[in-house]
Amino acid sequence: MFTANYKELTLSFNEFHNVSEKDMPQYGEYCLLELKNGDYTAGEWNPQDYKNKKSTSGMFIRGTADSIDSKEVERWHSLERYDLTECLEDEEIDWINLGPEKEGIRNVQFKGFKSFADKKKPKEEQFCLLIMNDGSLAAGRWNKWRGEAGGAFIYAPALGSYSSDEVWAWTPLSTDQFFAMELELENEKKREKKLNRNPSADPELFKYGMDIDVYYEKALEKLREEYYWATVTMMKKQTPVWQIAPLHGKYVFGQISKSYFDDSDIVTPWTEGRTSDEFINFLCGYTRDAVKNSNPEEKFKFGTDINVYLEKAFNNVKKDYRWLDKKMLKNGWRYDIRRVDGDLEFVRKYRNESRYSVYDVESAEKFIESVEYDYRSAALQANEIVASYSPKFGHIELHGWNLERYVFYKMQSGDYKVSVTAGNRTTGGSRDFFITPYCFEAKTYEEFLDRYLEIVPDYSFGLGKKELLPNEDLKKFLGY
Repeated sequence: MFTANYKELTLSFNEFHNVSEKDMPQYGEYCLLELKNGDYTAGEWNPQDYKNKKSTSGMFIRGTADSIDSKEVERWHSLERYDLTECLEDEEIDWINLGPEKEGIRNVQFKGFKSFADKKKPKEEQFCLLIMNDGSLAAGRWNKWRGEAGGAFIYAPALGSYSSDEVWAWTPLSTDQFFAMELELENEKKREKKLNRNPSADPELFKYGMDIDVYYEKALEKLREEYYWATVTMMKKQTPVWQIAPLHGKYVFGQISKSYFDDSDIVTPWTEGRTSDEFINFLCGYTRDAVKNSNPEEKFKFGTDINVYLEKAFNNVKKDYRWLDKKMLKNGWRYDIRRVDGDLEFVRKYRNESRYSVYDVESAEKFIESVEYDYRSAALQANEIVASYSPKFGHIELHGWNLERYVFYKMQSGDYKVSVTAGNRTTGGSRDFFITPYCFEAKTYEEFLDRYLEIVPDYSFGLGKKELLPNEDLKKFLGY
């Protein structure tokens, strides 16, 4: 690693180019920017008209949804045309000129460099000048990795970034709107933390004390007048659950979520009343559906032996998926009925997961239907494909997505399925559909299509009777 002392190092930038003189960088060049307000930042030059090298219209791109209009820029200095390796390998050097010093030219110095090696990090959203481990210069906006120790400097769209382990030393550039917003957020958190050191409690709002379960229990008493099977566990299936939390120096009934950016708590307060009894009445309404749909007589109408439910699901699927064997299910979901916080629940875990999680359904029939879906998927995966046919089609748009793939498959068992893929510029998805034996009971190809299109309708998946009926190759592939 370099032997120069970054703490004593000064970089002197001496080759600025004036935008007013239509002296612009090369397309895609990353530059240090001096703005008309005197601030310093950096960005990649993207001209509005890349063919006109004298055009000053365009943007300096700093990152995802982060750019500077050239109208805001006074002058620029290349960051890409320098390699500081030789200088940084000399421990005596503490001043590096980027371009020759001349009388009357614009000259700007940056110092105060810090290093991750000393456990120093920029503040969140701070835009920094970087000296890279390979001796090059760069810049970027610091974003720490959520929930982890490291981070990266964002410098290009689509979150193009330099990892912290690529950077030898860094120093902040000027404060911009994004960093200012982050600073204000941090200051707000500090103010909130100070206010919440000794929060007050409204005696009307917290007449029954500061234990949220007391309020759930009182709401439970009212719910049991309508639903005798109600429990607090059922009530708390309605998420997010309510808690008592400090907010702006006062205790509130609130729902707590985690900030995506820094994992801090976000408290959303209850605002639909002012008294304890009003909150209890609200809690009854908020949790009513969860309790209503948790009737154990409906959920466990076939008893508490999970095998009874699994056998029903297996037999239902076996009617159409005739090749289904229980050995095919060993790599899928595992199901059980267990007590969770005092209540019986359907639970499941996938393959080799160590713990079961609650699988909340409102009735035995709904649970059996969900197991059937798992069994059908396992059956299709286990049935080897022996032939395929792809009907030709032109451009087909499906509710903003484009049909990309539509393939009929014949499987080893002699049955058929179809796979449909659609997507847009950023995402996509595929679905497989089993073509049931009922479809093949049709005496004619046209009648077959009528039944088939009930499973894979043209308005949802692109191809209909108009496209498929004249297709003689498909007709032959399907055995008609």
